[in-house]
Amino acid sequence: MSAEDKDIAIVRKLAAEFLEVAKSPKEEEKRKLWSAHHSLKKTRPLIIAEVGIWNAWCLEEFGDAKMECEDPFYRNFERFFKMQLFQNEIGDDRILEPWVTLHAVRGGGFGFLGDPWGLSGEIEKTDDAGGAWKHDAPLKDWADMAKLKKPQFPVDKEATQKNYERLYNAIGDIIEIDLQYGLPLSSFAGDISTTIAGMRGLEQIMLDMYIDPDKYTALLEFLRDGILEAQNKAEENGEITLTCSANQTCPYIDELEWIKPNSGPRKRKDIWGFMASQEYTLISPEFHEKFLLDYQKPIMEPFGFIHYGCCENLTEKIDMLRTVPNLRSIAVTPSADVHKCAEQIKNDYVISWRPSPADMVCTDWNEERIRNILKDGMDACGDYHYHIYLKDVETVQGEPDRLKRWVDIVREEIS
Repeated sequence: MSAEDKDIAIVRKLAAEFLEVAKSPKEEEKRKLWSAHHSLKKTRPLIIAEVGIWNAWCLEEFGDAKMECEDPFYRNFERFFKMQLFQNEIGDDRILEPWVTLHAVRGGGFGFLGDPWGLSGEIEKTDDAGGAWKHDAPLKDWADMAKLKKPQFPVDKEATQKNYERLYNAIGDIIEIDLQYGLPLSSFAGDISTTIAGMRGLEQIMLDMYIDPDKYTALLEFLRDGILEAQNKAEENGEITLTCSANQTCPYIDELEWIKPNSGPRKRKDIWGFMASQEYTLISPEFHEKFLLDYQKPIMEPFGFIHYGCCENLTEKIDMLRTVPNLRSIAVTPSADVHKCAEQIKNDYVISWRPSPADMVCTDWNEERIRNILKDGMDACGDYHYHIYLKDVETVQGEPDRLKRWVDIVREEIS
């Protein structure tokens, strides 16, 4: 048996195992729950314990060294199936969808330090896995704005078709393959906040708003227009599909068509959009609105619904966010005051409460502490529409089963 045949055999076995789980009735029940929840209908609090390959512990458990496939192409799908099956073992409310997504091959890059905007900055990393890093912001002089360019994301149709045929021939008779062209400059690449801080530097943007507000505004306008141009083009080209929908949890809602693979062209109004402002967490509400939100609004406007926030503290900015007409979900992060946020959000939006992973599973396992924090947050959220979202788990101190134990505790506290 050739090395490729061995890889395919591994992926086929995992695909069949995964599909059996993904087609179970409990996944359909989760879809109904998330859809009702995001439609501001009363449900039990939903739970997510995020498993992300960007986290250090996950790299240890699901990194290349732990995979069996030799070919990186098949190895990525082996990793996907194994991580999804692990997610199922956790027992949270993350939905396992009965398909696998293959992303089209695009040019243009997706970096946030200037590339694909025409500039590139150097990154200095430590030798530690998951360790700290810093970057050299490339836009040091306002005169360098002349070097900026509008991003282009051409699709390599030949490479995309080759990848599709390769995957289809391996597992296409077992599981549906969702070919996704994606939405360029979406998520953090399209929130302006990430890119502008990467271009100018986190400290520098705080000075720019006072020292060079006109030049800073010109840069905001350029980024806004570039993002809109890329997204408008993708929509015009029919590249947006239902699986492009994103809100950091499970993008189901009664008011929109449910996501499905290979849906065919859709508009942004048919899907969720995600927007964040992590780099502005220490910026005042006044300057946040003036120097960011006003430029994010045109990007958010075409979407059906918006989730706002990732890890930033939005405690003092809820009133400002109410000016976003299609806002439906707001992040309440570890650094935010869950009581003050809930008092302001009420039942008008979904509260995406994110307790600190350090308090939950990352440090010493302390069930009393976990329960006390959960009780306090759940008391704050009361009868409002909220879910509990454990994310950014960098370590589980060698005990991945902590995630399942945490979900079990949350369910006990909910009941």
